[in-house]
Amino acid sequence: MALSSDYPRFTLGSALTAEQKAFFAKYGFLHFRPFASPEVVRQILSATQEVQASWLAAGVEKVNGVPIKYGHDVDGSPIVQRFAFASQHHPVLHELLQDERFKALFPLLEAEGGRVGENEKDGLVVNHYVNVEGSEFSQMGWHTDSLRDVFYGKRIGPMLNVGLHLDGTKATNGGLRIIPSTHRQGLHKMLFRKKYYKDVFYDPNEIAIETEPGDLTVHDGRMWHRVAQSPLTGAASRRRVMYVPIIAGKYQPKSEASPTPFYLRFLHLVK
Repeated sequence: MALSSDYPRFTLGSALTAEQKAFFAKYGFLHFRPFASPEVVRQILSATQEVQASWLAAGVEKVNGVPIKYGHDVDGSPIVQRFAFASQHHPVLHELLQDERFKALFPLLEAEGGRVGENEKDGLVVNHYVNVEGSEFSQMGWHTDSLRDVFYGKRIGPMLNVGLHLDGTKATNGGLRIIPSTHRQGLHKMLFRKKYYKDVFYDPNEIAIETEPGDLTVHDGRMWHRVAQSPLTGAASRRRVMYVPIIAGKYQPKSEASPTPFYLRFLHLVK
């Protein structure tokens, strides 16, 4: 039986339950509610605004080799629409990643050495989607997160993409879409099932992930997913979500000397 959008929302404790592990093994994702309280969400949003003000003032173009994506808000003012390594630039965001509950997710990697990738890949990424004229980030086409390993000729490593949703998003306002169970697909389908990032269209097998502020989602890096554009415009279309990878294997931190990863040289095409 196909999974529908009324799938179960779980609570994340100090360890995953047998039901949660079985659900992830079958479908490739988990949805926890709530993870962060309204007050914590407000603190996070305030922290990202402080980082944004600092980067705008300094004209920051890249952080640890990762390009920063700028755009415009509903009033035409400049904003950061994709942050990278944000937790390295504010104590509130750094402290968030120290939450012991993240460790409960490590067994999903089925590998030794699980950790929160605060200083690896793109670190803590904050995406700010808004559908207005001048916005450079209102949607993201179909992709998997494991493609980067293929780009570098590496064996696909275990990875979870963990998202903390800072705004409530109904299916009617765009947002995250996933194709359940595609984490179990073969390499050929992972590479060629969709045109990476260019394909932004509805898939009959997709389900919408409807979120409330403070929800946490976790999906396998091999899973096909996209961010649908909101049919609304202006402030009503605003969606903010932060992602951090949970990974295993060799520790590979980034620094200011790190080159821009090849796949991120096309970030400007994502609008």
